Amino acid sequence: MTPSLLHQVLDYANRADPYPIYEELRKTPVYHEADGPYVVSTYYEIRSLLHDPRISSDARNLASTTRDPLAQPAEGGSALPPSFLRLDPPEHDRLRRMTNRPFGPPHSPRRVDGMRDELHGIVSGLIDDIGDPGRIDLVDQFSYPFPVTVICRLLGVPREDEARFHTWADTIAAGLDPDPDADPAERGKVTQDARMQLGMYLAGLVEERRRNPGEDMLSELATAKGEDGAMTTMELLSTAALLLIAGHETTVNLVTNGMLTLLRHPDVLERLRADPRLAVPIVEELLRFEPPVQLVPQRTTLADIEVRGVTIPKGASLWLVLASGNRDPQRFEDPDRFDPDRRDIQHLGLGSGIHSCFGAPLARLEAQFALSELARRLENPRLLEDPPPYRQNAVLRGPRHLSIACDGIRA
Repeated sequence: MTPSLLHQVLDYANRADPYPIYEELRKTPVYHEADGPYVVSTYYEIRSLLHDPRISSDARNLASTTRDPLAQPAEGGSALPPSFLRLDPPEHDRLRRMTNRPFGPPHSPRRVDGMRDELHGIVSGLIDDIGDPGRIDLVDQFSYPFPVTVICRLLGVPREDEARFHTWADTIAAGLDPDPDADPAERGKVTQDARMQLGMYLAGLVEERRRNPGEDMLSELATAKGEDGAMTTMELLSTAALLLIAGHETTVNLVTNGMLTLLRHPDVLERLRADPRLAVPIVEELLRFEPPVQLVPQRTTLADIEVRGVTIPKGASLWLVLASGNRDPQRFEDPDRFDPDRRDIQHLGLGSGIHSCFGAPLARLEAQFALSELARRLENPRLLEDPPPYRQNAVLRGPRHLSIACDGIRA
């Protein structure tokens, strides 16, 4: 019996190349199996729904009769309240505005750009510490520690605590990957323990920042009293936890998918080595071609909505397959070709609408620095395993390890 398309989307065996399945999905732009989610896979429909106020991100609006294999309790069962990622206006808008004050325009227009020297220093240090160039695990030695270190610095986590922070982040992130061989109860307990330890740590850090604020983002969130008032302690803890996880998980995959793609396209890698400015269009094309977030689940309809002749009922679970929309031939010419010279590239790789990626400016800059420096400093880099082993996650897609070798590391 042929597995259903929904089963194939979730099947770990298809992580290395899910795009043929997405091509099949697009033949039925609104795909639905009995009592399951409605899956939308075409570009224009996804973009429209991302801007539709009748689509909710609040899990409390999901009909109890819907069976969704990717549905989770708010914040994975944490005692923390939902972050703004899992809320609708006006609560979402208030918390996102407050979080954005110390992060970006108009109140903090130079926060991200001002990190350029620090980002360069972190990247250079990680490459310096690679060690044996004959066998490098790019994920463990570079792609993972880079964005975790960045988010620690941004939030104001003391450097001596970064190792503990890394451990908690790794445990929580591992909980996002389905593992059919693991005991779900034990797995849930380990993840919840990490969340609890992280929450207690952040609570102590918040109280310390309220007494002795610094110039970091957590200090500004803890002491701000703007037009929206001040965040409660629980809102602040939930926001900080969101920034930690979302602030590094997508970037890990963006950098790793990016290097894998460049190693498969050595002509583009050589161009990047010769001209680091090419990193900007390369990252944009990567966000279309190999987006770190493949699909957006956990959306719910607040009313009956008709899409391409199909009525999606109120309370239904909705999946928006961003990676499929990015390869939609109705929107992009020759969509399965990696082309950094592509002119029209309004991709869905960072979402769209009110829930578009909050950290997009930082993620872009991190990926640009990472890929341009790897291209410049690694001599004759090559893949040792292709395809690499992938994480089991159908939402956050990227290699769990990326084994590469090079002849040496330039100064």
